[in-house]
Amino acid sequence: MLVLSGYASSAQTPGGYVLVPAGTYRIGGPQHTLNPERQARVDSFNIAVYETTNRQFAAFVAATGYVTDAEQRHDALVFVPGLREFEWNNDSTACWRFPNGVSAGGIENKMEHPVTCISYKDAQAYCHWAGVRLPTLEEWEIASRAGARTTYFFGDKKALIGRYANIWHGKDHLQADSSDGYMYTAPVGSFQPNAWGLYDMYGNVFEFCSGHIKPGESPTLAHARGGSWWCSQRSCSFFNSVDIGRVHQRASFSNQGFRTVK
Repeated sequence: MLVLSGYASSAQTPGGYVLVPAGTYRIGGPQHTLNPERQARVDSFNIAVYETTNRQFAAFVAATGYVTDAEQRHDALVFVPGLREFEWNNDSTACWRFPNGVSAGGIENKMEHPVTCISYKDAQAYCHWAGVRLPTLEEWEIASRAGARTTYFFGDKKALIGRYANIWHGKDHLQADSSDGYMYTAPVGSFQPNAWGLYDMYGNVFEFCSGHIKPGESPTLAHARGGSWWCSQRSCSFFNSVDIGRVHQRASFSNQGFRTVK
């Protein structure tokens, strides 16, 4: 049985965790190069119902004075409509407080949106402070599937993705797309959850995971899963339970965030 546990939730600070029992689970996909189909044994773990929010990250910064990589390095990558596929702008003003750059405004009215423009290093620092950790690649996939063996936790019909995820529905990225109500991030929990009550496992933001795909992989790489608001059916399309993204551990993107495990 899956149960909610952990800190109390409120209208201001989404909280709560789902307990995933220890066991052997089938993960990966047939003929998938980076994530072949196999069985994975895991101990029980509690995974956050929601992605980590701006409000939660702000509490961490207020308590510690932490300065993120993007604030130090001024190298966050952001997106504006009109860019070609897979093209991002380096905005020296962008950081978690201004995830699309200072000119686009801050997060004052987006405290329940997932925190973005943070690096893997920043996510690890938050986890250390909060007494939690990032999910492993295997744990994240098990949780996202919620018992399903299909590419998507809702089956194999990709067209249903709009019920469950904040993604990009436009045919390209040349024109703005807010057809689902959001061009960039959405407040956590805005779309339907999976069968285990976990929200935004697909879309909204890529979620950092710990671990590596294969032995000997570069220690400078980090992995993220689940797709983002930028991902479309024609570009990236990583909003599923199988694909695994790779990024430098110090890189900060406006579609990159995390959820925690304890």
